[in-house]
Amino acid sequence: MAQALAPARGGEIVAPNRQQDFVTFIVGTQLFGIPVLKVQDILKPAKIAHIPLAPAEVRGSINLRGRIVTVIDVRTRLGLPPRGDGKSDDNMAVTVENGPDLYTLLVDKIGDVVSLSNDLYENNPGTLDARW
Repeated sequence: MAQALAPARGGEIVAPNRQQDFVTFIVGTQLFGIPVLKVQDILKPAKIAHIPLAPAEVRGSINLRGRIVTVIDVRTRLGLPPRGDGKSDDNMAVTVENGPDLYTLLVDKIGDVVSLSNDLYENNPGTLDARW
């Protein structure tokens, strides 16, 4: 018998009680996750080219195997202060797909890959700042 399908975040249709894998990363003291299937690369950012007049959170762009990829500083996007430990050069980067485009997210640290059951998802509280 076929199981009913339920909409998940991002408009994807998933079966209830199924597992989904996430690549986790840390920014400040917060743990975040991105579906594994959306992650293209995890890398140490090399040379980031500055983009004039770009918003503050856009650190610049990189050349990733011939593709120009926008680099977004997640700390700045979330309104967090720069790392105070002097290790901002130790940032890691997660390159993700968003439709046909690639974006590289600068994060403090890469975590583990975790599997979560789809029935454990909860909506964000209405009081949560839209940047988060």
